[in-house]
Amino acid sequence: MSDAVARLTAALADRYRIERELGTGGMATVYVAEDLKHHRKVALKVLKPELAATMGPERFAREIEVAARLQHPHILGLLDSGDVDGFFYYVMPYVEGESLRDRLARSGELPIHEAVRLLGEIAEALAVAHQQGVVHRDIKPENVLLSGRHAMVMDFGVAKAVTEASGRQQLTTAGVALGTPAYMAPEQATADPHMDGRVDIYALGVVGYEMLTGHTPFHGLNPQQTLAAHVTQAPVPVGQQRVGLSQALEAVVMKCLE
Repeated sequence: MSDAVARLTAALADRYRIERELGTGGMATVYVAEDLKHHRKVALKVLKPELAATMGPERFAREIEVAARLQHPHILGLLDSGDVDGFFYYVMPYVEGESLRDRLARSGELPIHEAVRLLGEIAEALAVAHQQGVVHRDIKPENVLLSGRHAMVMDFGVAKAVTEASGRQQLTTAGVALGTPAYMAPEQATADPHMDGRVDIYALGVVGYEMLTGHTPFHGLNPQQTLAAHVTQAPVPVGQQRVGLSQALEAVVMKCLE
């Protein structure tokens, strides 16, 4: 056990018992833990120390509070959060399943009916968040959990906070998995300070494109080339990448990408 994990385990010993690491990314490390009070399995997400230090406890608490108010069947809700011994963490239900990224890695493009259903569910989650003034800013397959046949969007609030705290330069050069280049709207790619919910709609279009074709609109490029492509190029129509799509479905995906 590393010193950091030992410190974390000790700091949370009265509330959670960490069982194993579930995964790690640019933003955080996720552990499976037992909620000692309620005797249930939870997913405990701990921000990377450098991000926690940049963000600060006040900003973290404020964004978590906003995200915790989001309640919807297709949003993975928040159960708890805190700041202990320098660790910023938040707690979500532990849901058996896989991410949309895992599903795409295993099978490539999805059956059209499944892609349409999942797109609708993600869109429902985004609509609820946008109605409450919450913009995700990092919609991508890694942040969509598939539980049974249904999609649940993760990390509302936190992605926005870390994006703003870290700054675009760090995000695109240090590999922090926020505002991920393949899914970034043009205004994100150019660091427009007036971003709104349309960045999520654009990213939803990219995810839909990927579910239907097995790849993103601008694939095979390095991060800088990808960012430039979002700003300067129009994606190849998705109907040219996969036969059999209805005109209505193609129109929806391409409208998201306008």
